[in-house]
Amino acid sequence: MKIGLGLPIGDPARLLSWARRADAGPFTTLGLLDRLVYGNPEPLVTLAVPAGATTRIRLQTEVLIAPLHTTALLTKQAATLDRLSGGRFSLGIGVGGREDDYLAAGVDPRRRGRRLDEQMAALRRAWTGEDHGAGIGPIGPAPATPGGPEVLFGGFAAAVTERVARWGDGFIGAGLPPRPMDRLFRDVERAWTAHGRAGGPRLLAQVNVALGTETVVEEARAGIGAYYAFTSHAAGIAAGLLTTERAVREAVAAFAALGADEVMLYCWSPDPDQVARLADAAF
Repeated sequence: MKIGLGLPIGDPARLLSWARRADAGPFTTLGLLDRLVYGNPEPLVTLAVPAGATTRIRLQTEVLIAPLHTTALLTKQAATLDRLSGGRFSLGIGVGGREDDYLAAGVDPRRRGRRLDEQMAALRRAWTGEDHGAGIGPIGPAPATPGGPEVLFGGFAAAVTERVARWGDGFIGAGLPPRPMDRLFRDVERAWTAHGRAGGPRLLAQVNVALGTETVVEEARAGIGAYYAFTSHAAGIAAGLLTTERAVREAVAAFAALGADEVMLYCWSPDPDQVARLADAAF
C-alpha cells in the first residue's frame, strides 16, 4: 500500500525540510494543492524545489486548477517538472470551485469543463512532440515520461470519471469517507472499461491529517477551515480532520480495502516533525 504526504501551505519556507525528510522515509509521494486567490504557494513553481532536492519520492499537484493556466505554458511547465524530477511528476488536475480564482485569471468559469477538455487534447498532443498548432511548432522540452507525465483527475462530478477514462491515468478522491469514495472508485472503473482502456485506473484517496498537541490540532483545524471557508461545509471538513494515530491507521486500512492504490495524508500543520509522526502512524 502506497502512502503519500500532502505538503502544508502555511509556511512555504519549510517545505524543503518536509521534502528531504519525506524522501528519506517510507512515503511515496509529495502532493501540493492549488488556488489563486489565497496565500498558498504556486504549486508548479514550488514543486521544482523538491524535484532538485530529492531522488526517490514522487511529486504531485492535488489538484492543479488547469483552466486558470494558458495551455501552452502548462505544457512546458509540466514537461519541465517531469524532466527535472527524472519522471517522478504526476499532474493532478481539475477545475476547482472558486469563482474568485477565475475572475482573477480573467477566465470564464462557465466554460471551465470544456476548457479543461480542450487543454487535455492539446497537452497529450504536445507531449508526444506534435506541433502546438499550424505554423507554430512543438513546445519542449520533451517530458522524461513517454507521452507526458501521469495525469490524475480530481473532483466529484460525473464528467470527472469520463475525463479519467478518456484522458487520464487515474483518479484522486479527496475528503470523502469510505462509502461514497467506494462509489466514486467503482464509477471510475466502469467508465474506464466502457472506453476500452487496458488495465485499470490508478485510484487515490486523500484524507486531512494533523498529529500532535491540542495547540497543533487546533491550529490545523483553523487552517483547513480558512481554506474551505468559501464552502458551506468548512466546519464539517475541519471536524473531520484525522488527529490520532489510530484514526490515520484506520483510514489507510479502509481505503486499501476499497482498492485504493495510494492514500495521501494531507497535513495541515506546517511543522516538519509531522513527517515522522505520520510515518509512525501509517506504517
